[in-house]
Amino acid sequence: MKEHLGIYSNWIDAANRQASLYPLALPGDETRRRIAKTLGFSDSPAIAGHPQIETTWKRDGLIGDAISWSVGYGPRTQAWFLRPERPDEPLPGILALHGHDGFKFFGKEKMADGKEPPPEAVEHLRGELYEGTAFANELAKQGFAVLVHDVFLWGSRRFPFETMPRSIHRQVEDWERGRKRSRESTDEIDRYNVAARWHEHLVAKYCTLLGTSLAGVVNFEDRAALQYLRSRSEVRSAPCGCIGLSGGGCRAALLQATCDDIGAAVVVGMMTTHSELLDHHVDPHTWMFFPPGLATIGDWPDLAASRAPSPLLVQYNRGDQLFTMQGMESAHDRINSHYERTGHPDRYVGRFYDGPHKFDRAMQKEAFAWLSQTL
Repeated sequence: MKEHLGIYSNWIDAANRQASLYPLALPGDETRRRIAKTLGFSDSPAIAGHPQIETTWKRDGLIGDAISWSVGYGPRTQAWFLRPERPDEPLPGILALHGHDGFKFFGKEKMADGKEPPPEAVEHLRGELYEGTAFANELAKQGFAVLVHDVFLWGSRRFPFETMPRSIHRQVEDWERGRKRSRESTDEIDRYNVAARWHEHLVAKYCTLLGTSLAGVVNFEDRAALQYLRSRSEVRSAPCGCIGLSGGGCRAALLQATCDDIGAAVVVGMMTTHSELLDHHVDPHTWMFFPPGLATIGDWPDLAASRAPSPLLVQYNRGDQLFTMQGMESAHDRINSHYERTGHPDRYVGRFYDGPHKFDRAMQKEAFAWLSQTL
């Protein structure tokens, strides 16, 4: 008997009889083609249109540009481009990807510092997930050119609260009344983040109606950001890296699968077999992690390894509350077997750390060193 499925626990077996779920999908062009088709938003080039540098600053040995561009729909994407002040030559490029975090009011600010001090609202999140660091800035100090951008649903790319249906407004009002009864304070950011959790379900429906998926739309925008990063003269003309925790790790896995211009990917706290999420580990996760149709093509670790032997580092937390230990170990074994089949087992590195869901300083240090060595 499953915790959340209850009397429908046998639905899983029925689904397996209908279609063999999570078949082993070997790395290669055919698997990648099927993944791209399943994600949607993959037929046209992803372009950062009409980019503009809006301001530039210097701080802590770094130069930063505030940039905006258009992906062809919705408001302009806001991004920051960070690099050391006096590089001797073009630098390896890195796309640093913010997470989901149940926190959509901000995007890039959650793991990067811009011209102004970080918003107070993200400091607690950084302390909990990143040991207080703005890891994108720390990565730039290591000699990388780092681009951080807001993606669909977050920060500058979020939906205004006013456009959300009245049903979501009522849910937020009920939530806020409950907070007041408990004498807990709320503010605009809290209200938005609560609303955005329910709104994501609506957006996933729109994605289906529009022939795509949330994973596909986010991946399209990340590929547009990568195109912009590679266009900068400060970035050397070679494949770039990508790195992210949680939802950012999800985005890194999707980029690794879909983009030949990724030369090294770091997936932090976002790796498991999907079957081991069943059943009570499904609820905390974003729709980005569940592209419709993927289960009949392969499993999540197959997606991450579909470009093997392209270099891949996956960092796991043994106490991660979002996954089971068995699911993480099974994913590690599955990815390892894919890389062994290519004859390059050393190009996949899986590291397990003690502690909960996080990307702390020790993990950052190892990830940055691996990126330096690989790129």
